[in-house]
Amino acid sequence: MSLTYESNGNSSADQRIAETELLRFATAGSVDDGKSTLIGRLLHDAKSILADQLAHVKETSERRGDGELNLALLTDGLRAEREQGITIDVAYRSFQTDKRRFIIADCPGHEQYTRNMVTGASTADLALVLVDARNGLVRQSRRHAAISALLRTPHLVVAINKMDLVDYDQAVYDAIVADFKSWSNGLEFAEARFIPISALKGDNVVEPSTNMDWYDGPTLLHHLETVEIAGDRNLEDWRFPVQWVIRPQNDERHHDYRGYAGQVAAGVLTPGEEVVVLPSGRTTKLAGIDTLDGPLPEAFPPQSVTLLLEDDLDVSRGDLIARAGEANPPTVARELEAIVCWMSDQPLRAGGRYALKHTTRSVRAIVDAIDWHLDVETLAREDNDHGLELNEIGHVRLRLSAPLAFDPYARNRETGSFILIDEATNDTVGAGLIATPEG
Repeated sequence: MSLTYESNGNSSADQRIAETELLRFATAGSVDDGKSTLIGRLLHDAKSILADQLAHVKETSERRGDGELNLALLTDGLRAEREQGITIDVAYRSFQTDKRRFIIADCPGHEQYTRNMVTGASTADLALVLVDARNGLVRQSRRHAAISALLRTPHLVVAINKMDLVDYDQAVYDAIVADFKSWSNGLEFAEARFIPISALKGDNVVEPSTNMDWYDGPTLLHHLETVEIAGDRNLEDWRFPVQWVIRPQNDERHHDYRGYAGQVAAGVLTPGEEVVVLPSGRTTKLAGIDTLDGPLPEAFPPQSVTLLLEDDLDVSRGDLIARAGEANPPTVARELEAIVCWMSDQPLRAGGRYALKHTTRSVRAIVDAIDWHLDVETLAREDNDHGLELNEIGHVRLRLSAPLAFDPYARNRETGSFILIDEATNDTVGAGLIATPEG
């Protein structure tokens, strides 16, 4: 399994995508690294808190005897989290500045919540790993960075927090940076950035710190506002999973209309090009692109549109429309190999049967074999003779009831991922990343 991140670019499409950019970033760290305080500081200093929310936090801080405004209460919404002072579930928060919109996935860092961490990081453009300056790099910090690399999160920020508690000492910061670089030599991100901060005091979070004049890099918010993410999307390959077939039944004016609605997963789609419908393999041309606001000359991720085809083919929900004859076509097969994060108390064993949901298509799957499981701190593969237990990650071979059209996760996160569902309970029990044939 390679961890090299491959970025595809199309400059004109990049420019258009940038106009409506949304940055999703996932945060995680060890207990007491100050993650909730950091998110609260971001929201507070970016003026993204309603007055009644701020008043409630002030009142709660006073009642608890915190001594000052406890910004962590803005994100620790669950009662159990507030009582224990830890984050135990993925909490999503959104805010906006003049330059960009943001969605934060606040992930737990503890090992027993690996499945929650995978859920939060799976759609992130950027991973934010918090390190306590007093403790340096610890087990949970390594786990989150390793899982983010495994999930192909393009950008990494290591925020070295609580610099105020080490007298803003540059030597402490430099030692942690050197330690992280040495350990993460086998991980590859499109970009990695190190920022010394104090979430409690506000140093280098939104405003530059006057206590660390030795640091000349951006503040955390400035970096989040300016990091380039448009080029991270795959704009070379065409991928359009069909979600719905639109055929008006009671409108005589449009009785011949037949459209295929869904969200563009990759590529810049333009009318006139030849396309192939998978898994059937039938070809036609893209006649047009419709939206509620009218036709479009092109479509790109993550737009939701309706495609019109020149020929009346048998296309249904779950089919994948791709460009015909492209250099990197989807694989169509009834077998696949994947890295699976197991999310159930009941272990994953060879011979297990599950429902598999991939983009908009669902099939049944049988577990042929579990080859190895992963040490997410070192990325070492370890022999597997017991299956996958809760929160373990491993290499799994699956046999499917019907063919799927898919890509390796390394090339396309949307068409290279799936979930496994226990059909008896309808619970999601596994998250899979489709591997290249060599694993």
